[in-house]
Amino acid sequence: MRAGTRRTGYHGARGPKPVPGLRRGTAEGVPQPVPEADAAPGWSRLVTRHGVLDLPAYLPDATRGVVRTVDTADLAACGVRAVVISTYHLMLTPGVRVLRAVGGVHRFMGWDGPVVTDSGGFQVLSLIRENPGLGGLSRDGAVFRTEAGGRRRILTPEKSIQLQFQLGGDVMMCLDDCTRPEEPAAEQRASVERTIAWARRCRAVFDRLASERDWGPGGRPLLFAVIQGGDDAALRRACAGALAEIGFDGYGLGGWPVDERGRLLAETLQLTADLMPAGHPRFALGVGKPENVVACARMGYDLFDCTLPTRDARHRRIYNFRSAEPASVLEDGFYEYLHILDDVYLSDGRPLSAHCGCPCCRRYSRAYLHHLFAVGDPLALRLATLHNLTFYTDLLARLRAVLPPRASA
Repeated sequence: MRAGTRRTGYHGARGPKPVPGLRRGTAEGVPQPVPEADAAPGWSRLVTRHGVLDLPAYLPDATRGVVRTVDTADLAACGVRAVVISTYHLMLTPGVRVLRAVGGVHRFMGWDGPVVTDSGGFQVLSLIRENPGLGGLSRDGAVFRTEAGGRRRILTPEKSIQLQFQLGGDVMMCLDDCTRPEEPAAEQRASVERTIAWARRCRAVFDRLASERDWGPGGRPLLFAVIQGGDDAALRRACAGALAEIGFDGYGLGGWPVDERGRLLAETLQLTADLMPAGHPRFALGVGKPENVVACARMGYDLFDCTLPTRDARHRRIYNFRSAEPASVLEDGFYEYLHILDDVYLSDGRPLSAHCGCPCCRRYSRAYLHHLFAVGDPLALRLATLHNLTFYTDLLARLRAVLPPRASA
């Protein structure tokens, strides 16, 4: 691909939309349109080097290169089409050198679908803010140690993008400065200034590295930026406007999506979605509770990731739709939790859900999963995780079926 010629891989009802302010690229080496006959009616798709995602979509977190308790064949069986990995954690263990030696993260994991690589910033900046003695933050980036007396490490915008290229990500994230909603105004302003400056540097190094390779028919990776600003609407607008002027393939929600009581910050989320350039995918980073996913999908968000369904599975909390009707997800109380170790399930011969086709529901009963957890067998973790992941992929499939089509930009 020639330097300066790039195209977003997001395709709506009228075809691909260009990145604002940049020329359309040639057909060679850039994300390609999905044939009209293959497109999901009324919905857009995200085209990546390793496959196409129908939107909206849920992406489980394979933080350390694995979705805990399941393998990649299990993920495919659950309807998962893409995963998110942690640049920070994989940088530490096993290290980027190992991943490069084995051919990148796809080969390392045995996963042939799209991979989103985070920037590493959320983990590093959280570490520094919670433990100031372990590092510091400047306009250049972050200097940190993972433990007192440990090795000194540096994360800059350039380093983050270089690491993501070395991992082999299909969708890469700009380094950003994530703050909590309660942070003082001065810190929120500084966060936005750093986020914009870092995004500009990420864009520059991304374009340089992308131009140095022939990406072939699959096209180059995509680059998303993250909108910060806390709960200050003016800062959110300033951040979004500056990022849109730079131009990215997609945009993510920055900051915390819920307050200290776990309530969705709906006003901030809606504002941020509205500020994202039309015709580009919108990533609701960290939004996970089923009702919050529905709310954000209705706001216009396309992508969701969280550890909640897999973590709940390991803690014996199972999701269950109350109705087989797709439109039921737009109603309050559309799902329930099964606390599978409760005595009521000791001799319950029914599947976890009558509306689920996961491997657990096709073969095993509530009583059997109760038994596996009771005796501490690891199979319980796998079966529960398979079910909860299928619940989430089914939830997004229902949303694609019942929400109105995305408006063309």
